[in-house]
Amino acid sequence: MLLANSTAIITDAFPVEERGKAMGINAIAAISGSFVGLILGGVLADWDWRLVFWVNVPFGIFGTVWAYRKLREVGARKAARIDWLGNITFAVGLVALLTGITYGIQPYGGHTMGWTSPMVLGCLLGGIGLLALFGYIETQVPDPMFNLRLFRIRPFTMGNTAGFLSSIARGGLQFMLIIWLQGIWLPLHGYSFESTPLWAGIFMIPLTLGLLVSAPLAGRLSDRYGARGFATGGMLIGALSFLLLMLLPVNFNYWVFAFLIFLNGVGMGVFTPPNTTAVMNSVPADERGQASGMRATFQNSGMVLSIGVFFSLMIVGLAATLPKTMHDHLAAQAVDPVVAERVSNEPPVGSLFAAFLGYNPMQTLLGEDGLHGVPPQNAQEITGKTFFPNLISEPFIDGLRIAFSFSFILCIMAAWASWRRGAVPARAEFEGDVTEALEEAVLA
Repeated sequence: MLLANSTAIITDAFPVEERGKAMGINAIAAISGSFVGLILGGVLADWDWRLVFWVNVPFGIFGTVWAYRKLREVGARKAARIDWLGNITFAVGLVALLTGITYGIQPYGGHTMGWTSPMVLGCLLGGIGLLALFGYIETQVPDPMFNLRLFRIRPFTMGNTAGFLSSIARGGLQFMLIIWLQGIWLPLHGYSFESTPLWAGIFMIPLTLGLLVSAPLAGRLSDRYGARGFATGGMLIGALSFLLLMLLPVNFNYWVFAFLIFLNGVGMGVFTPPNTTAVMNSVPADERGQASGMRATFQNSGMVLSIGVFFSLMIVGLAATLPKTMHDHLAAQAVDPVVAERVSNEPPVGSLFAAFLGYNPMQTLLGEDGLHGVPPQNAQEITGKTFFPNLISEPFIDGLRIAFSFSFILCIMAAWASWRRGAVPARAEFEGDVTEALEEAVLA
C-alpha cells in the first residue's frame, strides 16, 4: 500500500516542473534504505537473527505516526466502487504465478530444479489463466482496478515496460553479488563464513553511492530536458555495467568491482526518477493513484520474477559442472567415495543458500558424519576458508555470466522501450480525463 500510493502522493504534492527532483529524492530514500538494511541486518544477525524482524517495529510505528500527522490529501478524488472480482483474480493469479516461480528453483524428483513439478506447473498455468481472466474482467466492469485504457497512452505504456524490464534485469543482481562475495571472494581474502553477511553489505556500498550521486541530479535535469534521454541513457549504462561484470575474474580486484557496481547504481539512478516522473505525468490527475499502483505492481513483480530467473540461470550453469568438480575435489581429500558421491549430487541451490546465509557450506553439506575417517589435516582443509571458494569458482562464474548476459539483453530492451516513449515535453502533463489524455497523447 505504501509503494502504490507514495508516488501518487509525491506527484500531487509537487508542481510538474519539480517532480523529477522529487522522484530522485524518493528513489534515494527507497533504495538506499534497502542497502542500509543489508548492513544493519548483518550487524543484528551477529547478536540474534530475530532482531532483523524486531528492528522493523520501531520504524513501522514511527512511519505510521509521521504519515498520519504530516500527510494531507491534495490530489483529485473521484467516487468509485471496489473491483472485487478484479482484485481477487489478480491477487490469486499473481500469487500463484510467483509461487510457481519460487518453487521452480527448488529440486524435485531427482532434478536440480522443480519446473516439471505438478505443483509448479499448476501454479504457473493457473496463475497465467487467472491473470488472463483478470484482463477480460477489467474491460467489463465500470470501475476497474487496472484501467487498461491507460495503456493506450504511449509514455505510460513504454515507461512501465521499461520499468518492468529494468526490475527483472536488476532484481536478482543484489543476491548474485552477495553470494559472489559471501561464498567466494570474502573467504578467499581471509573472512570467516560467519562474518561474511556483514562484510558483504559493507562491500556493496558503492552500488548505493552510485544511486545517491545520480538520482537527484537526473531527476532535476529531466525536469528541464525531459525523461526520454535520461531514462534511455540510464539503461544503456546499466547494460554496460553488466557487460563489464561478465569480464571480471572470480577473484577480482575489489576496486574494479566497486567501480562497476557504482556504475550500475549510476545507471539505476539516471533511469528511475525520470522514468517514474514521465509515467506519472502522462496520466490524468484523477488516475494517478491507480497509475501509481500499476507501476508499483510491475516493478515489484519484476523483482520477484528476476530472483526466480537469476537463480534458475545460475543453477543451470552450476548443474553442468559442479557435481563432477565437487566429487573430484572431495575424492582428492580422501573423503569416503559414497559420501563424495552423495554430496556431489546434492542440488546446487543448497550450496548457494548455505553461502548466502553465512554458513560454512562444506560443513553444512557433509554433516557430522561426512568427515568420518578423513585425515585431520584433510578435514581441516575441506572446512577451511578456501576449499569451497576454489571448488565453486569456475561453475559459479559460468552461471553468473549466463545470468548477467540475460540482464544485459533486458537493459538493452528497456533502453529501446524508453526511447520509444516519444519526445514528450519535459513539463507536459495531462489534467483532463482519460479521453482527453488519449487525444493529447496521439498529438504528442
